[in-house]
Amino acid sequence: MSEQRRARGIPHTSQATAFPLGGIGTGNVSLGARGELRDWELENLPDKGRRNPHSFFAIHAAPEGAEAVTRVLEARLTGRHDADAGYPFDQLAGLPRLAGASLHGEYPVVDIDFTDDDLPVDVSLRAFTPLVPLDADASGIPAAVLRYRVTNPGPAPVAVTVAGSISHTAGRGTPGPDAPWGMRATQTVRWRDEGDVRGLDFGIDLPDDDPGYGTLSLTTTDASTTVKPQWVTSYWPDGARLFWNDLTDDGMLAPEPRLTLEDRPRGLFAELDADPDAAPLTEAEMMAKLPRIRTGSLGIVHTLAPGESRDFEFVLAWSFPNRRRGWHGHIIFDDPESGIVRNHYATLWPDAWSAGTHLHRTLPELEASTDAFVDALYGGSLDPVISDAAGANIAALRSTTCFVLESPNPELGAGPVFAAWEGSFDHGGSCEGTCTHVWSYAQTAAWLFPSLERSARRVEYLLETDDDGAQKFRGNRVFGGPPWFMGPAVDGQLGTLLRLHREWRFSGDDDFLTELWPAASRTLDYAIREWDRDGDGLLDGELHNTYDIEFHGIEPLANGILLAALRAGARMAAHLGETDRAQDWSVRADRAADAMDAVLWNGEYYRQVIADVDEHRYQYGEGILSDQLLGQFHAFLGGLGHLLPRERIESALAAIVRHNHRSDLSRHESTQRVYALNDEGGLLLASWPRGGRPAIPFVYSDEVWTGIEHQVAASLLFAGRAEDALLIERTLRARYDGAHRNPWNEIECGNHYARSLASWGLLIAAGGAQWDAPARTLGFAPATDGPFRSLFTTGTGWGRVELDGAAFTLHLDGGHLEADELQLHGATVARDIRLRAGEAHAARRTDNHPTPEES
Repeated sequence: MSEQRRARGIPHTSQATAFPLGGIGTGNVSLGARGELRDWELENLPDKGRRNPHSFFAIHAAPEGAEAVTRVLEARLTGRHDADAGYPFDQLAGLPRLAGASLHGEYPVVDIDFTDDDLPVDVSLRAFTPLVPLDADASGIPAAVLRYRVTNPGPAPVAVTVAGSISHTAGRGTPGPDAPWGMRATQTVRWRDEGDVRGLDFGIDLPDDDPGYGTLSLTTTDASTTVKPQWVTSYWPDGARLFWNDLTDDGMLAPEPRLTLEDRPRGLFAELDADPDAAPLTEAEMMAKLPRIRTGSLGIVHTLAPGESRDFEFVLAWSFPNRRRGWHGHIIFDDPESGIVRNHYATLWPDAWSAGTHLHRTLPELEASTDAFVDALYGGSLDPVISDAAGANIAALRSTTCFVLESPNPELGAGPVFAAWEGSFDHGGSCEGTCTHVWSYAQTAAWLFPSLERSARRVEYLLETDDDGAQKFRGNRVFGGPPWFMGPAVDGQLGTLLRLHREWRFSGDDDFLTELWPAASRTLDYAIREWDRDGDGLLDGELHNTYDIEFHGIEPLANGILLAALRAGARMAAHLGETDRAQDWSVRADRAADAMDAVLWNGEYYRQVIADVDEHRYQYGEGILSDQLLGQFHAFLGGLGHLLPRERIESALAAIVRHNHRSDLSRHESTQRVYALNDEGGLLLASWPRGGRPAIPFVYSDEVWTGIEHQVAASLLFAGRAEDALLIERTLRARYDGAHRNPWNEIECGNHYARSLASWGLLIAAGGAQWDAPARTLGFAPATDGPFRSLFTTGTGWGRVELDGAAFTLHLDGGHLEADELQLHGATVARDIRLRAGEAHAARRTDNHPTPEES
């Protein structure tokens, strides 16, 4: 880890910390703060806490003329040690480990520094899965780089072996005659050496279209290797003992002469072969009765001169290509009866070996792009809490919450399709259907991987919107199942239209807009027709929403998002030449804005107007809703400007912070779910500073959700209230400090919850970045004074922007950029920008006009 990156990072040592490795839609394996591999979630489902048996790295260091030291490359086990039967065999808790470890993470890169007085060398680990903005495939490789750097600080040469041991556990099933030891099939492992890539290739004797089929590989391009292709397989931990003996002896590994040491089952397992008069089992017969998991070890061997440092680099790759068709969740029960759908990554890399080989051979350029991204995001001038929040939550996009499928429905045509849960429970998905009212908060994919969001819009409009314009807020037809039984959610349906505007504006793809426009325009007409019961321009029907209840009366969440949708719809209609429709929606937007001010404004904030707040359960009345300006959040991000009077927006945002933010929740009373407690702080979803709390307010009102905290903080930045925004974010990220919660897993209804992806809005707001592809205009409006440096993305290119006094410089790190205008705070500072990756453009502002300077 560079000293600059180490200085920026916050060290983590707690067992709550788990840094996920893996690409978009590939599943994850995580690194814990001790340096251990944990939470193996590769097999198309969440599986927090799952260990992979015998999977660890170890080091053997033998100084010339001195005694060798062999250690597992992890810090010592911490926490409770009182499991009912002790630590299990497969955890190998009794092997010696290192004294300590400290983890620093700047997603997607994690560095771990190990400490140990007995070890004659210094060791650190750098691990990552490549992340390249705008390239979902390059960021969707089912693999991770694990690079151990070993330094010899002593006066004598040291012979060093770093060995990785991995088990393959595909084909899990129900124990029984057809699935002994919990496995429906037997794994295989073999040594492969092909060109410049060599290592362990794990397979399984299942058909390649079986849902349990999967492959795994551990590889290197280092020519100096040692290998034990397969451990001895037994009922007892014989394989582990023999491996450790082999490694500690001289640091070199050798194949086992026999794969089992038993002639027949003994002792505890005698019932498996109870006939004492039977002939001894053959090796093949014995293997058929033994556990089906297979383990192998790959080592890299080098002698380090005094003062020398060397990298010992491995790639862990996996492929579990087949998902069961349907969600198989807990909300949608009309899944197709059978069949599989294929993960998109498997169409690019059919097995783990090919994925690992691809990563090895493209690593220099992929790592360079990843490092450039990390440096642009974390090395700029933004307050570190903004970079931390925006960066850490990218992990949700590459968690088990999200997946990318290849052509799951013929109505969508060919190509990858993004779909997702709301979050991930520990051992199953949370709330299926790429839920529109949750995912409308999410911003990360839209600015980093916009092709994924465009594919999701096609599902929502082509499959889930009916002829009347009602859109299901949970998608089931993506798998060929029937539409979900519930109707639309107001914030979900209108939020989808706002996201269509976002995707079109960011891409400038008129074909995309034209394809979806008939269904999209129907959804806005539906909202006007069905939810404005008295025709006064304000929505007042029974309005289902993201709080899983219905609001009644007139309230700002629904009407603010309607107002934003009308503005966005008018712009898209005008672009498509539908002048009358654009004019109608613009007039309706003007009426809605005036009516919101007249009806909902109470002098401080916008509230719900309802005759009797207790006539219907789950309302909020005079309460102050943190989400009251959700529509404005979308409008800010989409370049739609202020929907309501600027001073009232600022007043409402200030009131949300004043009344709903708590620096200490010790005295807060909640009978709802708890995401923040004790002396922690957070932003409540609602409060009642003027009284009038309903007997039973909406169900989540007393909770603290990170996604809404990010949404409010981003809106505050857009509105020029940076200190209030930072207060919310510092309080939030303090809860995710690695001690009580994982910094790379913001939870709501599940781990890696989608709403947390609203955090990318902070980055957009802090720089005021606006890319308008149809207008070919790139603009910035930093939220704070002084020099400014930050990451920016457009639909075709990404890089860094630097503002310092009158100097304005764009550095393009990837893709290309063609812009007719470059703006700062709305004023043009340059024209006709044409850049390719590696190029820069500099301009200088003057009082009258910019003077472009190419560099």
